[in-house]
Parts: sequence; structure tokens; C-alpha cells
Amino acid sequence: MTDGTKALRLRDALNDNQRNHPLLAIGAVNALAAHVAAEAGFDALWVSGLEVSAASGLPDANVLGPRDLADVVASLGRVTDLPVIVDIDNAGGSVRTAERFAYDLLRTGAAAVCVEDSAYPKCNSFAAHRAQALSDRDLLCEQVERVRKVVGDDLVVVARTEALITGEDLTAAIARAEAYTEAGADAVLIHSKDATGTEARAIGQAWNHGAPLVSVPTAFPDLSAAELGEAGFRLCIYANQLSRAALAGMRAAARQFQRGGSFRSTVAGALAEVGDLMRVGEPEALSCV
Repeated sequence: MTDGTKALRLRDALNDNQRNHPLLAIGAVNALAAHVAAEAGFDALWVSGLEVSAASGLPDANVLGPRDLADVVASLGRVTDLPVIVDIDNAGGSVRTAERFAYDLLRTGAAAVCVEDSAYPKCNSFAAHRAQALSDRDLLCEQVERVRKVVGDDLVVVARTEALITGEDLTAAIARAEAYTEAGADAVLIHSKDATGTEARAIGQAWNHGAPLVSVPTAFPDLSAAELGEAGFRLCIYANQLSRAALAGMRAAARQFQRGGSFRSTVAGALAEVGDLMRVGEPEALSCV
């Protein structure tokens, strides 16, 4: 069992009222992404259910198990000591599966888990081909209570509500978030897909329950981290941007090869040096090319 140091560090930072800027976490689906995130100065890593599912060729629909996520957490810990927050979706839709997710991920080195109130089986919050549905509020309360009982303070527990995603109003979303905090959550995430960011600002204004507020600004990228901090958010999670950048970059490199028949590094299709890639797993490595 880990000693909970990373969780303590993350919890203290979330509750530090002297901070004038929110903590910044970014999605890292592998050690390469974690290496980039650490170089860029991010405060934490996010293991995204969408990113891990996509990297495995699976739908983002409760197909991943604890071991899939634990393997990613272990790989991130090889290259950085940044705290890792793991997206466990609805934790398999039961109290017992939530317990297993938390226990296994704690043993692997995670600092936090984020569990949400989407109905099982979940669908992605931004899916247009299926409709998101909510679970019973009491289920997530029970999951949070069980996780807290099993891991104590050795994991930060973020409770996420999808109420606004499913069309509920802000009052209903706040009520759910308050219930999850009372059940033992360290922080709350009221997810929004309003592209204007107006809803995010309204969340910050309406939340006065004391627990740190978390944002995932995927749908409203024009709202800066500083602006989200001013709105009341203590943590901003950029959940999938590195994977999206990598996908775009791989496509650009492949198109360049199709056009010219070689992988030459250009402004339009820049390639990292081979040695740069080698040094992610072996810092002392040197390359002859």
C-alpha cells in the first residue's frame, strides 16, 4: 500500500486559499505524454477513460477495467512523480466495483480517483450518437462512502456530476454535488458542455459549499485557466488535448510521407529526434541519428 504522500500533496494544494491560479492537470495516456506534461510544468496528470479506451481501440463505454487503468498509472510513475488523477467513470455502476477500482489504483500509485454519476453503461459526455443518463444520486454517495472507508485519506476523491450534460438545471446539479461532498468527496466536478463558458461561470458563482471546485473545459477552450480560477475553480483538467495533438501530428506526418515518400522533418511535419524518444525511458541514452 502506498503512503498517501501524493494524495496529501494534491489535497493540500486544492485547499490552499493563498493560490492565485488553479492547479493544472493534463491527460496522459502513456509515459511519453507524462514526460511532455512534466516538461511543460503541469501540476498533475489525468488518466482519461476516453484516452485509454481510444488507445486500446475500445469504446468509451465502461469497457475498461481496473487493470487497464492501473497499467497506465504504473507507466506514468516511471517518468514523473506528478500526482495522478484517474477517471474511473461510474466505477462499473456498483459500490463493490468502486471499492476495487480505488484499492487497485491506490496500490499502483494513483493520488486521486474521479467517480461520476452517469448511469451504467456510460457513454461519453459529448457523444451525439447516444444519450447520457444519470444514476440514482444515492449510488454515487454510497460509492464515495465506500471508497473513503477503504482507502481513508490515501486517495483524493473527486465526485463528478453529469447533471448538466443530461439537461438538468444548475440547482439540481448543485444539489447532487453537495450530497457527494457530504458523503466524503474531497472535491466536486460539475461537468458542462456549454461552449460559451457561461454555464461554467455560473457554476462558480453558485457553488458555496466549501469543497474545491474542478473544471474540465473541453467544450469551452476559449475560457482560460486564469479566468476559470477567477470564477472559483481550484483545478482545471485538460483531459484529452495531448492525445488529440498526437493524433493530428501522426496524421500530418503520414500525409507528408504519402506525398513525398520520406519522413523528413519540416515545419509542417516536425519530428522529434530519435534520441529524444529514447531518453523518455532512459534519460542517459544517446542516439547516433
